[in-house]
Amino acid sequence: MKHYILMADIINSGKKEQKPLMEDFKNLIEEVNEIYKTDILSPLTITLGDEFQGIIKNLAASIQIILTLEENCIHKKLNFKLRYVLNQGEIETPVNEKIAYEMLGSGLTEARLKLNDSKYKKFRFNITIDNLLQRSILNDAFIIFENITDKWSLKNDYELASNFIQFKDYKIVSEKMNKTRSLIWKREKTLHMESYYATKNIFHTITSIK
Repeated sequence: MKHYILMADIINSGKKEQKPLMEDFKNLIEEVNEIYKTDILSPLTITLGDEFQGIIKNLAASIQIILTLEENCIHKKLNFKLRYVLNQGEIETPVNEKIAYEMLGSGLTEARLKLNDSKYKKFRFNITIDNLLQRSILNDAFIIFENITDKWSLKNDYELASNFIQFKDYKIVSEKMNKTRSLIWKREKTLHMESYYATKNIFHTITSIK
């Protein structure tokens, strides 16, 4: 039976201080597992220290989990980026509902190969699903998403971006951050928040198609 297999790893994990990195990664995964426990067939499970895998119920939940991981990295000011593979593929053994181990299938093998291959490619997101139209639109939307968010600086932009993600309205954000409205309005433009919101709308719309 085909399932949505989500895998990801930390980019350049070996160049970072290991103990705080692993602690942040572990907390990030645990939080997402709790938020999406009704949408996950087999929980996101850290496998090799800097990688995770999990089995998700459907496409919409899979994409939402990726977005939540990305946004929580911004909210928490985490100093790492994740590289993702979402592969719709076969799992021949029963799905382990407690931990994403002890499962076999061509879909898992394909996802692992794609994750390894993605280390040599330009973009952080690889969506491989049966619906070719959805696949094309999602991959293109993630290129736009990545080109926006990867330009944000942890030091200079994450706090502001986090507030925009939560509140959207620049007037509310200016009050939360105790900054002038004109400054926050200008920063909203330089962060390309309207384009960011638009990509999220695309993700929602295209994954709503049955």
